[in-house]
Amino acid sequence: MYYINDKEYRCTVAVTLDIFNDRWKLGIIWHLLDGEKRFKELHETISEITQKTLTVKLKELEEKNIIHREVYAEVPPKVVYSLTKAGENLRPVLEEMHKWGIDYVKEFGKITSDNPCPNTFCD
Repeated sequence: MYYINDKEYRCTVAVTLDIFNDRWKLGIIWHLLDGEKRFKELHETISEITQKTLTVKLKELEEKNIIHREVYAEVPPKVVYSLTKAGENLRPVLEEMHKWGIDYVKEFGKITSDNPCPNTFCD
């Protein structure tokens, strides 16, 4: 058995699925791979997400030690999000998912020249 915060898991894949249980979290991490970002930058990059949902997902990822939230004592307040070591360890996984997605679209869909993904890892 595997235990995280008093929760029991029979399989490590279940741990992973429990952490990344929605469509937004991996996207947030993907966009933090190229460096720290402020809330507004993330929201503009992932334009389909509402501010409320982004706030909730950032808090959940922070609670799971995937991202780090740094608050600077400035006026107005400055808050910056970055990946923790655990978050950075997802880089090869997400890069492989990206490659798989490109191959899948090439085989079953089409790619246009107007790439909506501003991340430096996107083609």
